[in-house]
Amino acid sequence: MGGIRERRQLILNSIFDQGIVKVAALADRFGVTQTTIRKDLNYLESKGLLHRSYGSAVPSSAPVKDISQGKKKLINYDAKIRIAKAATELIEENDSIFLASGSTVAVFAENLKPKGKLNIVTTAVNISTMLGENDSISVMQVGGMLYSNTLSVYGNDAIQSVRNIFCSKLFFGIDGFDVSYGITCATREEAELTRQMIQSAEKSIVLCDSSKLGKRGFAHITSLSEIDILITDTELPFEKKKEIEELGVQVIAV
Repeated sequence: MGGIRERRQLILNSIFDQGIVKVAALADRFGVTQTTIRKDLNYLESKGLLHRSYGSAVPSSAPVKDISQGKKKLINYDAKIRIAKAATELIEENDSIFLASGSTVAVFAENLKPKGKLNIVTTAVNISTMLGENDSISVMQVGGMLYSNTLSVYGNDAIQSVRNIFCSKLFFGIDGFDVSYGITCATREEAELTRQMIQSAEKSIVLCDSSKLGKRGFAHITSLSEIDILITDTELPFEKKKEIEELGVQVIAV
C-alpha cells in the first residue's frame, strides 16, 4: 500500500482517529512486518509526532490529520471570513502575489476585490478555477502533480516554476503553529513547495485561526521567525501573541 511516506501518514491518521494503535494491527493492515512498523513508529516519535509504549503508540501533543479542503473550510468558518477580509486589505494596486493552498486562503480568494490589475500565481487548482473569469485578475496556475486533498500541485516541476518567479507577497495556510517548533502542514511535498514560495516572495503572510496554536502537521515548513505577518483571530492568547511578535512577526488579530 503506497510508499513509506504514505504509510507513515496513514499511521498518524489512525493514531489521531483512534487514540491508540497496536503494532500487530498496523502490520496486518499494511501487509508489512512488525519490525517495519516499529521503524515507522520510531521515526515518527523522533519527529515528536507520537509516543511509543509497549506494543502500541499514542498521540503526542496534537498533530492534525490531513483532511479535504471542503471539510477544512467549514471549521471555524466565521473566523476564516474575518481573517480573509483582513488579508485583502494588504493587497496593493497592480500587485503580484502568490496564493498557496489552504481553506482560509480559498476564502480569501473568494473575497478579493482588486485595486487595479492583480497578478496571481497559485499552486491551488480550486483558486485558479475560481478566479479565472475575473477580468481584473491575471492567474498563472503552477504545474505539477495534483494532490486531491488540498486541490494543489506539488513536486519538482512546481518548485522549479516558483523558483523562477518573484511576487511581493505570499498568502498561505498551515495545519499548525507553535512558538518553539514553528509552522507545519500535512505533507512533506507541500512543505518543500511552501519553503520555495517563501524564498520567492518579499513578504510571507500566514492565514490561520487560533485553533491551530499548539498543533502540528506531519511536515515542518519553517520557524515562525521566517514569516512576516500572521493573520489570526482574537482568541489567540495575549501571551502567545507577544511571544510571536518578539520573533519579529506582525500579528493581526481580527
